[in-house]
Amino acid sequence: MTTTAELADRVFGGILGTYDTWAIYVGDKLGFYRNMKSGEPVTADGLAKEAGADSRYAREWLEQQAVAGFVLCDNPLARPSDRMYRLDAAGAEVFTDDLSVNYLAPFVRLVTSAGVQLPSLLEAYRTGGGVSWAQFGDDMRTGQAEMNRPWFLSALASDWFPAVPDIHGRLEAGAMIADIGCGEGWSSIAFAQGYTNVTVDGYDLDGPSIAAAQAHASSAGLSDRVRFHQIDAATVDQAATYDLVTAFECIHDLAQPVPVLAAMRRLVKPDGHVVVMDERVGENFAAAQAGDVERLMYGFSLFTCLPDGLSHQPSAGTGTVMRPATLKKYAKEAGFSSVEILPIENDLWRFYRLVL
Repeated sequence: MTTTAELADRVFGGILGTYDTWAIYVGDKLGFYRNMKSGEPVTADGLAKEAGADSRYAREWLEQQAVAGFVLCDNPLARPSDRMYRLDAAGAEVFTDDLSVNYLAPFVRLVTSAGVQLPSLLEAYRTGGGVSWAQFGDDMRTGQAEMNRPWFLSALASDWFPAVPDIHGRLEAGAMIADIGCGEGWSSIAFAQGYTNVTVDGYDLDGPSIAAAQAHASSAGLSDRVRFHQIDAATVDQAATYDLVTAFECIHDLAQPVPVLAAMRRLVKPDGHVVVMDERVGENFAAAQAGDVERLMYGFSLFTCLPDGLSHQPSAGTGTVMRPATLKKYAKEAGFSSVEILPIENDLWRFYRLVL
C-alpha cells in the first residue's frame, strides 16, 4: 500500500517531468536541439544567434537542460555568458533524429498540444462534448505523424508483415492496398518502399494530413504508386478492389467505427486480408497492476482520443483503451466472422486480422 510520502514523491516527480516536457517542447520548436546536434560546444549567445532567439531566454533554457541532464555543460564554474554546452549523441538521437524509433521530440509536441487545449477539455468534461482533431492543431498532427514515422519505415516491411507469411507473400507478389486513416501517409509510404510491387490508396478525412501525405510521397518518389484521398472511408465505393485493407492506430478514434469496418470488409477481395493495428492494452481492466503502457494509453485517451471521438455525434465513445473484446464486438457488427491476433510482437501495438 502506498504511503503519503511515496504518493507525494510520485506527484512531485510528475511535476518535474511536466516542466522537462515543456522545456523540450521549447527546444524542439525553436530549433535549439537541431542547432546543437553536431555536438560542438555553444554558448547561450551563440545558440540564440543561430536559432534566432533571445539570448537571455536561451541561457536559462541551457541551464535548465544541463540541470535536467539533457545537455552537457563543459565549464559550469565559468561566467554565465562563457559557459559552453553540448548535446551528446544520445541527445541528438532522441531530440533530432527523425528516422530513429528513439526520437521523442514529436511525442512531446503531441502531449503539449493537448495541454494547450485544457480549458476546452475541461468544458468537454463538464458537458459531454469534445475537442476535435482539427482544434488540437498542427502540433498534434505532426507530432503523431513524426512519432509513428520511424516505426512504419523501419519495421512495417522488415519485421511486422514478414511475421505473417500469407500476407507477406501476397505483398511481395504484388497487391493493391487500402490504408484507412492514413494520416500523413507514412504507413502507405512504408508499404510502397518495402514492397516494390504494391500500389497503395491512402484514405483520411483530415485535409492537412492528406496534403502532407501527398508531399511526403512526392519527396520519396512514390507518387506513381501511392495515392491519397480526402474522404470518409465509410463512403468509399470500390467493392472487392483490394488485396489488403489496413487501419493503423485509428479505429479507436472513430466516432462511428462499425461503418468504417464494414467499408473495409466491402473493399477487400474475397480472398484478401483486413488488418487492424491498435493499442496493446490489457485484455481486462487491471487497475494499478496494469503497467506503464496502459497508463500511457489512458493519458492519450483522457486528453486526445476520447475528446476527439466525442466531438462528433453520435459517437461510440471508444477512447484509446480499446480492448480486444471491444474490437471483436465492432467487427462482428460490421459483418466479420471472427478476429484473430497476429503473431507480430510490439510493446505498444497489437495487430488483428479480421476474418471475412
